[in-house]
Amino acid sequence: MRYQDVNAATVDFWVEAGWEWGRPVSAGDVARARRGSWEIVLTPTKPVPRSWFPEDLHGVRVLGLAAGGGQQMPILAAAGACCTVLDYSQRQLESERMVAAREGYEIEIVRADMTRPLPFADESFDLIVHPVSNCYIEEVRPLWRECARVLAPGGRLMAGLDNGISYIVDEDEERIVNGLPFNPLKNPGQMAELMAADDGVQFSHTLEEQIGGQLEAGLRLIACYEDTFGEGRLHELGIPAFWATLSERPLS
Repeated sequence: MRYQDVNAATVDFWVEAGWEWGRPVSAGDVARARRGSWEIVLTPTKPVPRSWFPEDLHGVRVLGLAAGGGQQMPILAAAGACCTVLDYSQRQLESERMVAAREGYEIEIVRADMTRPLPFADESFDLIVHPVSNCYIEEVRPLWRECARVLAPGGRLMAGLDNGISYIVDEDEERIVNGLPFNPLKNPGQMAELMAADDGVQFSHTLEEQIGGQLEAGLRLIACYEDTFGEGRLHELGIPAFWATLSERPLS
């Protein structure tokens, strides 16, 4: 089985078990978003600054990239955006369908593997929302090139990124037990560790891959911030495990 299919099945299992990132927003959250009071996250704890978004989301074409689960897209749809969501997990997409039916808005739902060319025409979107998820794919540079391709000139990519530190420590986050890169396709011990924990197939990525790759794709970095897991020893010590970036496809 391809590792991408292992990860889709793993996420489906997590959702069925009540995974935090697979629980859809409430009707109250959507109602508040319709009144203009809303926020979303790309990383575990910090809301995305409102300055990262267009002042008016009405008619803005948004792609939720690996953003199924009924969390970000319902909020942005309620704020007026025209949303498309792409994910490879059936259960995450079922949540999107459920919330859209419950709240009465339209959304395009696409099941696709983001390691392959995105199934959209050039310049299809004004905004891509990509929460932490590319830790489940081995190569990220091709994804950044695809993001640049499907963004309209002046369009923006906001991405949540794992900085790799969580892969070097043990479960209690007290001892360094792995080197980097963390790539279970090349390290059988790492694969065995992940499979034993039902953690799917995960990969660390460097700053050169995550941010340098966006720049290589022709995107312009505008802003960034760091975040922690929100719990655990790394969090208690103030050690960030995530980045969030805002990039833009230049007009020319």
